[in-house]
Amino acid sequence: MLLIALVAGCIGGGIGAYAERDNASGGVDVKLPQAPVEKEARAPGSVAGIAAASLPGVVTIHVRGSSEEGTGTGFVLDKQGHILTNNHVVQPAGADGDISVTFNSGQDAKAEIIGRDAGYDLAVVKVDRVSGLTPLPLGNSDSVRVGDPVVAIGAPFDLAGTVTSGIISAKERPITAGGEKEDGSDVSYVDALQTDAPINPGNSGGPLVDRKGRVIGINSAIRAADDGSGLDGGQGGSVGLGFAIPINQGKRVAEELINTGKATHPVIGVTLDMGYTGDGARVNTKGAGSGPPVTSDGPGDKAGIKAGDVITEVDGVPVHSGQELIVKIRSHRPGDRLALTVKRDGKTRTAELTLGSASSG
Repeated sequence: MLLIALVAGCIGGGIGAYAERDNASGGVDVKLPQAPVEKEARAPGSVAGIAAASLPGVVTIHVRGSSEEGTGTGFVLDKQGHILTNNHVVQPAGADGDISVTFNSGQDAKAEIIGRDAGYDLAVVKVDRVSGLTPLPLGNSDSVRVGDPVVAIGAPFDLAGTVTSGIISAKERPITAGGEKEDGSDVSYVDALQTDAPINPGNSGGPLVDRKGRVIGINSAIRAADDGSGLDGGQGGSVGLGFAIPINQGKRVAEELINTGKATHPVIGVTLDMGYTGDGARVNTKGAGSGPPVTSDGPGDKAGIKAGDVITEVDGVPVHSGQELIVKIRSHRPGDRLALTVKRDGKTRTAELTLGSASSG
């Protein structure tokens, strides 16, 4: 009996040791604890909630022309298929290139240019026979405050449906870009919203939305670490300085492009000395520039502006160069009344004028 007990004990110990070795070597499946799938929707004002509501109305735009191609973003304006984007996104298509848009659902569609304007860097394209379009609601950029949370949506580096978040870090930033044509007709002038939401090449034309999911701007430019600034400014990537065209300006231009194919620009009827290095914007002197310093019977002429005058403020806001003056003027509508502070022969006066209108052609 004693012998049988000893043998049984040895066998039991051997089996236990084998099982322990087998467990240590992974022979037994390990199951780790995990939370169950959460099916509840995110709060509407959260980044996830805003993204869920906005993504169906955002498209990725692929453009192919005879000598170049590119990728950008746009967003749906209405059920008729109008989509707003940047002019520099569709510009590579030229007169006979191909434009296609891809919706967040994966659906593809051909698009045609309805109208575009280099001065505002905006363009409208249109898709036909696409059902289930989701127009994004438009906010009011005049209501935006520094520090407001925002969400940027687009296709940076062709990564469609990318969502980033941040705040409005500044307003009324005078941004100029373009200018490859000798006459400067393709220069874009933007009185921009500045955001630290990461924006990269490919985000251009995408929506910048507020915490209620309303579009307050069109993402258009970045300040890149490698090359200064510009629309889609270089391939250096985001450094937290992105710029968006205010939606109030975008809405007006989009409506004009849809209705007439062209956009109107507000003008004051003077030509500027863009080489002037002093503070303010100087009106050309007689005989200088490509046109008369002051257009006869134009807004500036009626307000008493003369050749050589230096404009230093618009509605009490300082302007330090000709580019800044154009940006401030472009942020208004034709017909708006402005108060310009003007220096002449060391004396300062205020000139009240009503903005005229010029077509983008």
